[in-house]
Amino acid sequence: MLGLGTLAKKVFGTPNDRKIKATRPLVEKINALEPEFEKLSDDELKAKTEDLRKRALDGESLDDLLPEAFANVREGAKRALGLRAFDVQLMGGIFLHQGNIAEMKTGEGKTLVATFPAYLNALTGKGVHVVTVNEYLAKRDAEWMGKVFGMLGMTTGVIYSGQPDAEKMAAYSCDITYATNNELGFDYLRDNMKSDLSEVYQKHHNFAIVDEVDSILIDEARTPLIISGPSQDRSDLYIAIDQVIPSLQEDHYTLDEKTRSVTFTDEGNEFLEQQLHARGLLPEGQSLYDPESTTVVHHVNQGLRAHKLFQRDKDYIVRDGNVVLIDEFTGRMMPGRRLSDGLHQAIEAKEGVQIQPENVTLASVTFQNYFRLYDKLAGMTGTALTEAEEFAEIYGLGVVEVPTNKPIARVDEDDQVYRTAAEKYAAMIQEIKKAHEKGQPVLVGTTSIEKSEMLSQMLTKEGIKHNVLNARQHEQEAKIVAEAGRLGAVTIATNMAGRGTDIQLGGNVEMKVLEAIAANPEADPVELRAAEEARHAEEKQKVLEAGGLFVLASERHESRRIDNQLRGRSGRQGDPGRTVFYLSLEDDLMRIFGSERLDKVLTTLGMQEGEAIVHPWVNKSLERAQAKVEGRNFDMRKNVLKFDDVMNDQRKVIFSQRREIMAAEDLSEIVSDMREQVIDDLLDQYMPPNSYADQWNTEGLYAAVIEKLGVDVPVMEWAAEEGVDDEEIRERLIKATDEMMAKKAVDFGPENMRNIEKQVLLQTIDSKWREHLLTLEHLRSVIGFRGYAQRDPLNEYKNESFQLFEAMLDSLREAVTQQLARVRPLTEEEQRQMLAQMAAQQAQMQQAAEQAEAIAEAEASGDARPGFVEDDPETWGNPSRNDRCPCGSGKKFKHCHGRLA
Repeated sequence: MLGLGTLAKKVFGTPNDRKIKATRPLVEKINALEPEFEKLSDDELKAKTEDLRKRALDGESLDDLLPEAFANVREGAKRALGLRAFDVQLMGGIFLHQGNIAEMKTGEGKTLVATFPAYLNALTGKGVHVVTVNEYLAKRDAEWMGKVFGMLGMTTGVIYSGQPDAEKMAAYSCDITYATNNELGFDYLRDNMKSDLSEVYQKHHNFAIVDEVDSILIDEARTPLIISGPSQDRSDLYIAIDQVIPSLQEDHYTLDEKTRSVTFTDEGNEFLEQQLHARGLLPEGQSLYDPESTTVVHHVNQGLRAHKLFQRDKDYIVRDGNVVLIDEFTGRMMPGRRLSDGLHQAIEAKEGVQIQPENVTLASVTFQNYFRLYDKLAGMTGTALTEAEEFAEIYGLGVVEVPTNKPIARVDEDDQVYRTAAEKYAAMIQEIKKAHEKGQPVLVGTTSIEKSEMLSQMLTKEGIKHNVLNARQHEQEAKIVAEAGRLGAVTIATNMAGRGTDIQLGGNVEMKVLEAIAANPEADPVELRAAEEARHAEEKQKVLEAGGLFVLASERHESRRIDNQLRGRSGRQGDPGRTVFYLSLEDDLMRIFGSERLDKVLTTLGMQEGEAIVHPWVNKSLERAQAKVEGRNFDMRKNVLKFDDVMNDQRKVIFSQRREIMAAEDLSEIVSDMREQVIDDLLDQYMPPNSYADQWNTEGLYAAVIEKLGVDVPVMEWAAEEGVDDEEIRERLIKATDEMMAKKAVDFGPENMRNIEKQVLLQTIDSKWREHLLTLEHLRSVIGFRGYAQRDPLNEYKNESFQLFEAMLDSLREAVTQQLARVRPLTEEEQRQMLAQMAAQQAQMQQAAEQAEAIAEAEASGDARPGFVEDDPETWGNPSRNDRCPCGSGKKFKHCHGRLA
């Protein structure tokens, strides 16, 4: 018997079905325009863009322009790339334009889908940002889809790290800009540290289309982007603490894998105190519980986390003497990304590599708050429905499942559960062998580098040729993934590696053609293409006969989305395929979420070694465990966001003030208001309202006026005059300071004075904001304890951070007023000294450049650095570990004279 919900769906259709149905008239309209657009010449397609742009700027709505704009893009793509968009791709484009997330299965052509709404929304002239997960994809998509936009008379730019300023500025001013989420976020922060409006990169936040939206807006949303500067070096402290941790016993700490937390027990604290006293890290008579011990306790906790929670080759790898983090979701390396609060330094101490100094935050933003700046946001991914609630609640984005172009022919088998990991891996190897023998391509998904390398060794033992794709092979990622569909190919990948690259059965024909042309430049490219296409068609047919791509996963991830992402790699565009998950009771997810009960059941059933349990019920209970973890992760992200929202309101105020200051020609009025406010504050302090003249502290006021306002006026005499009240003194102080500033404007020249005011204002805002961020960080780290006093930590944080913000604004006014009061033109003598100093610095730089040139020449010729003495390290200069050795051997310093004994 059908349930009521199921019955209602049969009659009315699901909400998703209704949304799909609503787009059909629009798709029919676009299709009806196709013959008309086919007749247009290339120049007429470009002219059509100009016509649409003019209509958009004249006020015609983008919804009205949609059918013509989409028809124009479809025709442009046909001519530029030879690709005609399917109806479902047009639907995806419509949903994106409406500000939704389009869930489209792997291989449905999401890259092309993004061109439709990007073109339509770029007609307004405010630019569109297409966001991808890595730079390879940003560059690839910009070059590939740039041909379509070029055909339509629109410009395309790409943003990448380390890009020259002028090139980046030009890329942002293009109609459509491809970039990674990290680079966009960092550029936003950099923009708000600039001192001139002409240097700002991001002029608008108009419309962003986020590719792999679940990865960017959910998986990476917990980590804020931080621009930081170095603080003092404390390497010795990290090393000393690192030597204490290995001597801890198991009863000294408690480890909770569910929440990824580790804490000291009372025994552990006692043991620590003895150890720290013995090593001189804690002064005699001082206990761990004293306020003075906060720093040491913090670093000891971080040392414990580094040892017990962070594993090499799973959470990070050591490469070229650096600890490089690995993204737990994508398995990709994150070079340049560092853990905060001294945790990264604790891991560096544990691994015995050079410890980089800790950093202080100069600016920070979370991806959640960055992407909420856009007037309109949309996203695409193969897997978003499981997180629909989070997308709706945090970003106001709906999720629409777009039907596939061809029906899915993939077979998703039930999970196979084994008792032990050894049995599981043995069964996997047998299954891979079976598929490999009949030529079926196999993609093996793993959750960590460590496991992918272990499986690789097992396959090597069996003599099965294969590729390993993980963070270590980041550079060849796309190539390995593109070849994973070839006949008999076996590819081992961390679950999310190679996201964004299509696995085509028989391999990627475009890549093969490019390789053939590169290997044989004299041959006719047309002939080479024809030969490669024929070879590819033959191979594809064999792969189809063997059953298509077989995806075999070594365990479930804590997020269903990532499992679905891996599954979705098979069965693209109606191809056949097969997927299966192999699990064991020793897997992290099974172990943490109640495998004991299951183990008892299996023992009772009398399961033999090497036998698997296969049942839909197992799948269901696993999905429930995953949903639990996802729910908890969502709560954590929501909590981070609630606290970040408090700071975000303040960030918006400060950043918009900076923009206004940069845009303003004349700031004298703002500066004057600040000065008057400082005068009011001084009078309130030294001549309180409703007080008598004999209660005034005129001596204090006189000293404060000289210090804060920079004017020497007879305040005490004024106060002694008959009938003078605080209002009269206020008027006189304002008059005196206004006269002083007017004189400065004459001395410097009005133009220079305006510039000085602008620079002083911006620099003071920046330094005060940095101090404020640090204070908020400290407040955030301790506010949780208020919960023990039955107070809501979030409300406490809101109240206190608001008070801190008000105090920051007060000190900002005071600092600006004080600095401007002290500014004065240089005397002739000071100017001469300054010029001499600059000349000396110039000569020094010239000398250093010549020296560097001589060293480079010596390295190139294989000679030693000038003045190099083998036994005297003082003469070696200061080469970094990866520089050429100064002895002239041509080797890296770390492999030669800099080798650690």
